Amino acid sequence: MNRLVERVRELGIKTYTAFTNPSKEQIQFALFLVGTTLLALGSAKGALAQLDSVSSDVGEYNDERIASAVARIFTYLEGSFGVLVMVCAGLGAILSSAFGQYRAALGCLVVAVGAFILRAFVMTFFNTEGIGFD
Repeated sequence: MNRLVERVRELGIKTYTAFTNPSKEQIQFALFLVGTTLLALGSAKGALAQLDSVSSDVGEYNDERIASAVARIFTYLEGSFGVLVMVCAGLGAILSSAFGQYRAALGCLVVAVGAFILRAFVMTFFNTEGIGFD
């Protein structure tokens, strides 16, 4: 009986210490548990949301508004705003490299090239039918 009391006392001390002065490993484990719980609950909620689509109350999914919004955004990015982003990023890359900030220059260069090839990238990797492209 004395051994059981000692074990319970040790468990109480460890629990108190974990809450009042946690170690780095305990904090990481607690954050891991919180993240795993959030992922599990979020995916379960998404799976349960699909059950309602069987009933007759739910209408058919229509993505016309989303498609028109995406088409409008790409129209802006491919038009004069995209040119402005590309030119500003190119100038930023030149100035950053001139001042020795090569990491920032590389980031600006990626933005400039990305703005230049955005349309080809999107048409290659995503389904662009019905969103206003060609």
